[in-house]
Amino acid sequence: MMKIELENVSKRYKHNVMALRDVNLRIEQGMFGLLGPNGAGKTTMLRMLATLIAPSSGRILINDHDLHHAAGRKAVRQHLGYLPQDLGLYPDLNAAETLEYFALLKGLYDRSTRERQIAQLLDIVGLAHRAKQRVKTFSGGMKRRLGIAQALLGDPHLIIVDEPTAGLDPEERIRLRRILSELALHRIILFSTHVVEDIGHTCDTLAILDQGEIIFHGRTQTLLEAAQDHTWDMISSREIPLPPNLTVMSMLPHNEGFHYHFVGDPDPALALSFQAARPTLEDSYVYLRQRHAQRQQPTTKEAATKAEG
Repeated sequence: MMKIELENVSKRYKHNVMALRDVNLRIEQGMFGLLGPNGAGKTTMLRMLATLIAPSSGRILINDHDLHHAAGRKAVRQHLGYLPQDLGLYPDLNAAETLEYFALLKGLYDRSTRERQIAQLLDIVGLAHRAKQRVKTFSGGMKRRLGIAQALLGDPHLIIVDEPTAGLDPEERIRLRRILSELALHRIILFSTHVVEDIGHTCDTLAILDQGEIIFHGRTQTLLEAAQDHTWDMISSREIPLPPNLTVMSMLPHNEGFHYHFVGDPDPALALSFQAARPTLEDSYVYLRQRHAQRQQPTTKEAATKAEG
């Protein structure tokens, strides 16, 4: 069974910028979600798993192949499909020609095998009837589906997709999520996104990455429970300011004023006017990030010491 292991992985860029800090993670077969805001370090992690960049420290094993060694990277690439955020497509090629180009880059030199795979993949992603249509006429969703098809060339055991639903309309997002879910039955698909809804509809397990650190790793259902007893509703006749330890998730007009829904840990005196609410996945995601941000803030003593230094 396919597995990925990251052991104390860190990545440091120029000017001492830390993209990842001591990441420990184990990923097994199925759809695995990597959730986090833009700039959290998700793309850095994916590029390392795709053997494009190396960690500054730590070790990455994919099916016991150590990516520190050239032989390990070569072995992993033979079973890897990768869809980056921006896949370079030649606009004047049609869909079939595009896949043939990528197939040749992947070493699929047997013509009959290559043509059979291209036909099958265009059918899987719903583009068989567009095989001779030029890419420059495709919608954003069609281009992402073509990107999924190129990632599937060679029948890889590991597929990495970086923000695959970015910029898509709701129908295309649903279609793409369904395609990925079906493909995950017999392989690992690592689905990276900042859209909580995409994870909730596709992934049974996930990790949340924030400021280069893993702040959650587990089942999606467990994440849903993280904000239990920390999610609130309130109806107010006027718009009110809230303390910084509360995050407003929604504020909707109500016949009595405004209906607030927020997460956090309010002052007990303030909480008397609140009503406990059932958390959503987005509530729990925001609450965990809120707590992580609070832990990152220096204490008054630390701040004073820093100022003196």
